[in-house]
Amino acid sequence: MNSSPPDQSAFDHEMFELAPIAMWVEDFSAVKALFDTWRGEGVTDIASFLRADMSRVAECSRAIRVLKVNRKTLELFEARDTAHLVDNISAVFRDDMLETHIDELTQLFEGKLNFTSYTVNYTLSGKRLDVQLRGQVMPGHEETLDYVLLATEDVTEREDAHRRERHQSLYAKGLFEHSPVSLWVEDFSKIRALLDDLRSRHIMDLRVFLDVHPEFVRQCLSEIRVIDVNQATLDMFRAPSRQVLLQNQHAVFRDDVEDHFREQLIDLWEGRLLHTHEVMNYALDGSERYVLLQFSVFPGHEEDWSLVLVSLTDITARKKAEAYLEYLGRHDVLTKLYNRSFYTEEINRLERKRLRPVGVLVIDLNGLKNTNDAFGHDAGDSLLRRLGEVLNESVSKPNCVSRIGGDEFAVLMPGANQQAAEMALEEIQKVLEINNQFYADCPISISAGMAICGEDDTIESAVRRADAEMYSQKRQFYALQQKTEFRR
Repeated sequence: MNSSPPDQSAFDHEMFELAPIAMWVEDFSAVKALFDTWRGEGVTDIASFLRADMSRVAECSRAIRVLKVNRKTLELFEARDTAHLVDNISAVFRDDMLETHIDELTQLFEGKLNFTSYTVNYTLSGKRLDVQLRGQVMPGHEETLDYVLLATEDVTEREDAHRRERHQSLYAKGLFEHSPVSLWVEDFSKIRALLDDLRSRHIMDLRVFLDVHPEFVRQCLSEIRVIDVNQATLDMFRAPSRQVLLQNQHAVFRDDVEDHFREQLIDLWEGRLLHTHEVMNYALDGSERYVLLQFSVFPGHEEDWSLVLVSLTDITARKKAEAYLEYLGRHDVLTKLYNRSFYTEEINRLERKRLRPVGVLVIDLNGLKNTNDAFGHDAGDSLLRRLGEVLNESVSKPNCVSRIGGDEFAVLMPGANQQAAEMALEEIQKVLEINNQFYADCPISISAGMAICGEDDTIESAVRRADAEMYSQKRQFYALQQKTEFRR
């Protein structure tokens, strides 16, 4: 039995109705009439013309007549039937759709018979739809534009993903740029290649290799590529711009930077892709920056190290505070000399080393109590400060001088024999005489004892002998002073 050929128009209608994408047939002839009017008025740049007055876009939109839509269109826009959709078409095409509508109007104005654009529509319930619009002027209707087929693909899910991606990118960029910590994004891929090359040459111990080839550290340093830095980095290093900072890295990373970077290379060699070091850098104005460096390879880049994050936390204030506390633990605040705690540690150190001989001077400021009683403790403190300046000026390494009591000082002289100790005491006396010339109305007088610690001696024993000699001089000083006053 032979079947009759299908009715082509019925087949086309069924294909249109059952298409899995929203489709519209629209009449643009009224839009064509608007185009002709505007061309007659001399309009050539339709896009600028429409943007200058968005009501013209709205006028074009109202001029479009919907001829028919398929089932997928009704489903997508939540319409009961075509009449329901057409009666509420102003709810579908509105708001930011007008801006994107300019793209398709421009393509039609320029004579294109097919056009594409991304736009925004709305369902009848108000749900926003991102759509990709494709239009085709049907054959035979090129002059009138009265029969145009449009396909509307819902790309909301894809565009939502793009928006989330853009949001996350902006969020990450904001975190990077506005972080209060200095951040550097760098490329260490060439360093990875250099280390891999060493392994291929059967180098097993990088520390030993670097001892023999220190130039390898410099080579690796030169292969670091800085991708980006944030604002906190510019602030920390007093740089006006990224370009200026990157052009002056040699001023930032200098002095012992190779020693610190050597340890970083060893960390990387041993597989520590996340590590921390305290290092010294310099701002572009030359000021010191103690920083806590934290290094991490970005996830997904563990094999090539092409993307790493280096954060630098400024710990300058903390390090200065620590240094000051350490200074206070070993120094006398008034005289700036070492204190008794350091003096005791130094004696123990010298005893452990069994270095001999060791010269010892014990020095006492004469008349401090009388000055305090007569003029107050500020005047006495002034004398102590002056004597501290004298001793600081006249005693140099390896010798060290400490304030071990209220008005008592000790000088330890490793390797000094009797002659060296006598020369050291003479130097102190010379500097003291110069100081007294500047303070002629209030000269300083000292009593000093000397002893040498030999092979079978202890430093404590030598200190006691020097102390005894100092007190002997002190008694002579006061006896002479009393005799002088008695004669007066």
